[in-house]
Amino acid sequence: MTGSASRERALAAAAGVAAALLGIGAGELAATLLAPSSSPLVVVGGVLIDAAPAWAKDTAIAWFGTGDKAALLTGIAIVLLAAAAALGLCEQRWRSIGVTGFVVLGAVVAVIAPLRADAAPLSWLPALLAGVVAAVVLRMLVRRLPVSATAPTPDSAAHAAPPAHAAPAVGDGTSRRRFLAWTVGTAAIGILAAVAATAGRAGSVAVGAVRAALHLPKPAAPAPPIPAGAALKVDGITPLVTPNADFYRIDTALIVPQVDPAQWKLRIHGLVAHEVTLTWDELLALPLVESAATLSCVSNEVGGDLVGNAVWLGYPIRELLAKAQPSADADMVLSTSVDGFTAGTPLETLTDDRDALLAIGMNGQPLPFEHGFPVRMVVPGLYGYVSATKWVTDLEVTRFDRATGYWTDRGWSARGPIKLSSRIDVPRPNRPIPAGDTVIAGVAWQPHAGVSGVEVQVDDGPWRRAELAPAISADTWVQWRLPWTAAAGQRVLRCRAIGADGTVQTEQIAAPAPDGATGWHTVSVTVNA
Repeated sequence: MTGSASRERALAAAAGVAAALLGIGAGELAATLLAPSSSPLVVVGGVLIDAAPAWAKDTAIAWFGTGDKAALLTGIAIVLLAAAAALGLCEQRWRSIGVTGFVVLGAVVAVIAPLRADAAPLSWLPALLAGVVAAVVLRMLVRRLPVSATAPTPDSAAHAAPPAHAAPAVGDGTSRRRFLAWTVGTAAIGILAAVAATAGRAGSVAVGAVRAALHLPKPAAPAPPIPAGAALKVDGITPLVTPNADFYRIDTALIVPQVDPAQWKLRIHGLVAHEVTLTWDELLALPLVESAATLSCVSNEVGGDLVGNAVWLGYPIRELLAKAQPSADADMVLSTSVDGFTAGTPLETLTDDRDALLAIGMNGQPLPFEHGFPVRMVVPGLYGYVSATKWVTDLEVTRFDRATGYWTDRGWSARGPIKLSSRIDVPRPNRPIPAGDTVIAGVAWQPHAGVSGVEVQVDDGPWRRAELAPAISADTWVQWRLPWTAAAGQRVLRCRAIGADGTVQTEQIAAPAPDGATGWHTVSVTVNA
């Protein structure tokens, strides 16, 4: 391929990319005005998340952690722009093929959008608008390609002189610069529109103002004070209470729902004697309780950080279920989020003595948007995928043999009890430390069951019992530490927890799917002489 031909193809591909960027920007702006959930990128991303098998979800979280959603949207954008470049090349060579491709892409996403659980009446419009805008812009840009960059028409004569109104040849630097200016300007407008749309969706001004002005009611039953000595004074150990900004976030929402509390309503129905409906004001008027609880994601690898501890404010779900009076054969509650996510929670875990809450507060503040504002579920002892539904609006009392939750439909276990786990926080793996007296420290957890001890092994030596700090409650993790005189060399540290019932954390290594990872957390440490 000659240099001139390469430049021609590059210009055509650039036209496709610029057209796509402007189309995406238009579609995202339209979605912001109509319904954030109708964003073309979010619709495509939602389909991919729904279709993803368990191993793909685990891989994404293992690679990107809580940045999995940003990684997904970035990947979608890259693939889309590559396809757009190809459509630009097609439009240059076969007139109308690229334009048709953009319209078809927009139409396909427009058909899918209304099928989403949280679809709005005009959910189809942003994607269709994006496709049409991209098609029109591509046609306009290709018409402005320098003459030698456009495909010859079948009836063109080999030696015919160009008409007087034809664009200059591609070798004309002025024409190429003019075309690039058009292309770059188009792309820039599209990017600015997309950024403006994203900023507009980052937090509804009205709902944000409501949350900012909200003063949480005082709990009728405050959380017990944190025991003296529960927070060990060890540099680098995980804080006993996780700050809201640092609390892990794993969910399926590519766009965080913005729910106006005044419009929020919870419905409890299904296998019950009495259907119950609860509004925001009614919830605030109830005698709320405060309770500390550790939550963990089922995708958390051994030693991972997808676990956090917070003090929650809410109303016991068992009290609401008592009003509804579940039937004797019910054994599950299917909770549904405003965005359509579902989780199946064992009924007994919502009616026993644990503090399973319909929560509105987190560490003394209204729930952050990312963690379920205005209302979410908190159920100690269960992984979040079967219990911690955010933005919850519906509780259906049912049976495991009649209904399934979002992730159980995708191969994860139905009940999801959190495994006995422990983690080494100090010293950090692969960070050299000086020889001499130091400390090994970390956290251990098995919410609702409790931890009675932690043991540590250095290299292949004997297991040594660590000092266990007082726990806030059986529903929270507990800090531990072990003094250690570190000898120079490469050292391998392991930890294992002992449950309140005497069970020892298993050595058997298992991946997160389908019901949580197991194994001893092991870290390698270089000790310098």
